[in-house]
Amino acid sequence: MSRPEPFGARLRRAMDERGPLCVGIDPHAALLAEWGLNDDADGLERFSRTVVEAVADRVAVLKPQSAFFERFGSRGVAVLERTVREARQAGALVVMDAKRGDIGSTMAAYAESFLRPGAPLFSDALTVSPYLGYGSLKPAVELAREHGAGLFVLALTSNPEGAEVQRAVRADGRTVGAGVLAHLAAENAGEQPLGSFGAVVGATLGDLSSYDLDIGGPLLAPGIGAQGARAADLPAVFGAALRNVVPNVSRGVLRHGPGVAGLRDAALRYADEIRAAVASG
Repeated sequence: MSRPEPFGARLRRAMDERGPLCVGIDPHAALLAEWGLNDDADGLERFSRTVVEAVADRVAVLKPQSAFFERFGSRGVAVLERTVREARQAGALVVMDAKRGDIGSTMAAYAESFLRPGAPLFSDALTVSPYLGYGSLKPAVELAREHGAGLFVLALTSNPEGAEVQRAVRADGRTVGAGVLAHLAAENAGEQPLGSFGAVVGATLGDLSSYDLDIGGPLLAPGIGAQGARAADLPAVFGAALRNVVPNVSRGVLRHGPGVAGLRDAALRYADEIRAAVASG
């Protein structure tokens, strides 16, 4: 049986062909209201299907935030299952933004939910939290590697509260965030053209030159658009690792709904801006 093509290789190809843009699917109540939709499972489904129709055949990555689906119970999870399936069928890679983190058999069960082919929520990659110790992610790392999936591990996040943990200094003198990046570099060692184990690093964080962001894998970068970062800021933040950055835009695209054309135009405009920023870097 042949080994599945790794997530990193598939992501590199998608970024090269479609541009390095991830569009978040974040159907929070205020946004549903802006679209004239009810804050219920029916509104959720219409919202999600519209986003998939608009951009899944032309952006590299879609990132549904699972919490906004889970709040509607089983009907919301059913919408999430369809969203993932239809987005992947249209050619987008799907990063499930669930930020799971636990130990032992519980972490293994989370990994099975999102990273095993055939699971209803099987995605190309999953966001995870390492703050029960990086080693607690081992079941997810192993399952992702087995099935050609990927992980994005929280390392240096865009929320101000994250610094309390991520920039804390360990006994060896490194910050916790730097330690996470070092673990990921080890996971990706020797992988070409791109490793499958990425980090979440906020685009709003400014100068990160004290951190080694060259982990051999992708850097998922939230913060473009509504959180204040611009595509033009990316070279200064990410430096030599710029080519491996996958900027995420959620509200900056989604506020242009509910029309398909408005969403599509906004996504393509961001993709063009990001391409130009990468080229200038």
